[in-house]
Amino acid sequence: MCLKVLRDGKWQEVEAAVLVPGDVISIKLGDIVPADARLLEGDPLKIDQAALTGESLPVTRSPGDEVFSGSTCKQGEIDAVVIATGIHTFFGKAAHLVDSTNNVGHFQQVLTSIGNFCIISIGVGVVIEVVVMYAFQHREYRAGIDNLLVLLIGGIPIAMPTVLSVTMAIGSHRLSEQGAITKRMTAIEEMAGMDILCSDKTGTLTLNKLTVDKSLIEVFPERMDADHLILLAARASRVENQDAIDASIVNMLKDPKEARAGITEVHFLPFNPVEKRTAITYYDNNGDWHRASKGAPEQIIELCDLKGEVSKTAHKIIANFADRGLRSLAVAYQTIPDKNKDSAGSPWEFVGLLPLFDPPRHDSAETIRRALELGVSVKMITGDQLAIGIETGRRLGMGTNMYPSSALLTDNDESSMTIDELIEKADGFAGVFPEHKYEIVRRLQDRLHIVGMTGDGVNDAPALKKADIGIAVADATDAARSASDIVLTEPGLSVIVSAVLTSRAIFQRMKNYTIYAVSITIRIVFGFLLVALIWKFDFSPFMVLIIAILNDGTIMTISKDRVKPSPVPDSWKLNEIFATGIVLGAYMAIVTVLFFWLAEDTDFFSATFGVKSIRGNHEELTAALYLQVSIISQALIFVTRTRGWSISYSERPGILLVVAFFIAQLLATIIAVYAKWDFAGISGIGWGWAGVIWLFTVVTYIPLDVLKFLIRLVLTGHAWENHPDNQVRNAKKKPKKRKRGSNSETSLIMESRFNFFLFCRRVSRRRRATGRTSAKLNGRKRKESSPGLRKWKRSPPPPPRPICTGTATRCRRFLPAKDGGRFKMEGKQTKGDFGLLPCGNKRRKQG
Repeated sequence: MCLKVLRDGKWQEVEAAVLVPGDVISIKLGDIVPADARLLEGDPLKIDQAALTGESLPVTRSPGDEVFSGSTCKQGEIDAVVIATGIHTFFGKAAHLVDSTNNVGHFQQVLTSIGNFCIISIGVGVVIEVVVMYAFQHREYRAGIDNLLVLLIGGIPIAMPTVLSVTMAIGSHRLSEQGAITKRMTAIEEMAGMDILCSDKTGTLTLNKLTVDKSLIEVFPERMDADHLILLAARASRVENQDAIDASIVNMLKDPKEARAGITEVHFLPFNPVEKRTAITYYDNNGDWHRASKGAPEQIIELCDLKGEVSKTAHKIIANFADRGLRSLAVAYQTIPDKNKDSAGSPWEFVGLLPLFDPPRHDSAETIRRALELGVSVKMITGDQLAIGIETGRRLGMGTNMYPSSALLTDNDESSMTIDELIEKADGFAGVFPEHKYEIVRRLQDRLHIVGMTGDGVNDAPALKKADIGIAVADATDAARSASDIVLTEPGLSVIVSAVLTSRAIFQRMKNYTIYAVSITIRIVFGFLLVALIWKFDFSPFMVLIIAILNDGTIMTISKDRVKPSPVPDSWKLNEIFATGIVLGAYMAIVTVLFFWLAEDTDFFSATFGVKSIRGNHEELTAALYLQVSIISQALIFVTRTRGWSISYSERPGILLVVAFFIAQLLATIIAVYAKWDFAGISGIGWGWAGVIWLFTVVTYIPLDVLKFLIRLVLTGHAWENHPDNQVRNAKKKPKKRKRGSNSETSLIMESRFNFFLFCRRVSRRRRATGRTSAKLNGRKRKESSPGLRKWKRSPPPPPRPICTGTATRCRRFLPAKDGGRFKMEGKQTKGDFGLLPCGNKRRKQG
């Protein structure tokens, strides 16, 4: 790209690639700024920085301001001095950040840790077995090898990569059906633990389309109303080849054709940087000539020559709009008695002010509320102005504690908060560039948060690549898609909330299996190790292989198991996984040793159940031991797959898992009953022994749930705290880092629902006591003579304490109605005995 450069006092054309700091370049309409530069003397420019900030509306840059590489000049012409080129520009730094980011996923780290744990456990067992068998027991070489193979075949979780990969693949397919295409499958488990979502504003939380807030329109003449004001503004707008402002005004009409209906256009004055307004001259069906104009408020105020109180009122309204991040557009009107387009016309009349804003998506507020309930804090990261960000946050109910990008540069001297603390507690940041977004994500990760980032442009690519879960929204650029882990096919954030729930369900299945795999490793290694060393019993490696095949075949169905997704962010807790696996595995190993002792050294089973004795019969002991190990090992999955009792109906397993379990154990039972395999050293034990083993397994299975609760009690101090039904109720007891705006919100909402339940129960008891069992407090007309109603009016139950934290989208207050079962709120009326009061609305007084 060639451009004009001032070098050695002469203007010359050079390639952009050879620019150096200090060169003076000329920037005019339509030019793409080739390097970071500082504007020299001249008129202000309109610069489109969408490539850097993602904001579609151009910004004004005056002499002395900086313009950045990749920006486009939309209006004006000026000279500028180059201050940075190449990778030293803002755009270059963004590209460099993308290339330099190389994260190692949590999933890979977890798999490595679990694999190392299993290998170390097997290694310890092998060393102990080799030393004892050969150094002390002087066993035969072949017998020692067989026992070592038992530990290796049974202890290594061979199916783990397959089970986890299939689980994630099925989950990825389900996410794609919901509108989220997964580029990196391991992002699924990271999304399950996501506790902070950094979201772009424009196009993601909002529609990226200017709209007039009709409720805030200010009309000055008493003879006019808001509709007339909008019509005049629409007439002063282009109906074809529109810019964003013209389109927003015309679209406020019921029919865009109304902008020119009943009038004939004589002359149209387009927008220019000097007058900063548009105007139309037209005549109506009566032949009367008029002129309407819209534009920058200061220009229109000067045009109308406003003075005194009217001028003060107008400026006050403009200032209020600006404080709320609303752009003001003024409208003026005049008649033209001379019926000539060049006539000055009668004095201009100031008609009113229109507030322009980028409206939130219809589902954004509800989506953010749901995200907060799920323990995910949403932070707005926008390149727009701070006031606009605060106003958008207020409308969405996500908080107004927002800061400019300058707050990220140095620690805040006015408060004790560091930059890391400020980022963690802020609801959002405004005026940010790619470097700022990257830094926000990095610092949140340093605070041990799992961070998701949404974006759609080149400016978002570095942060998308750095985040644990990079999410490219619908219609994102190729650069954003390339840097992301998940690509949305539908606009807005609602898809993300659904994806979070699905990811948590997928993650729960994966976590259940890892606990199971660790437990089985401990159980196989130390169970068979003790049997081999205490009784010098050589179990067949082939039978261990049969156990592994049946178990792994059944466990594959866990990828479609019915699970309850966690209501709060979930993550790999390796200490819990290893502790649970060690305790459950050790218990099952002890149970196996106990069973073998009862069968080999005592007559307990034959004396108690009348079955034949198998003492000293190696082949029948192998069959009995095989069946006991197979049943208890595979039944363990029903314990590890739940947070509560494994027999609980609310957490019942999927049909596929249950069917697979019974088919596998039916085969195992048939093998133990009928098999006569000399090569495997096994002989059938009959149905009597099979029934005894099943009964023994059922009895010894029950303590597994108790052990699970005891482990949780030791690790967390609460045996039931992590049960899905209790996590929401106790979310406010989570660590402080995850308390902010999420779990505490959820617990308060659940408290309100519980109060609602108690209130309904009190009402029901009072109605039964007064005999009004058939009447319903549902808004129907009541008879004043009803004794039940009289009692209700005399002593209504006290309403629960209003709950509002100021950060949720809605504050749920279940309050009793006072006027026949109807509850009035600001602006609307809801049916029923109770109302859902939006946060910030005041209850209207009754009667």
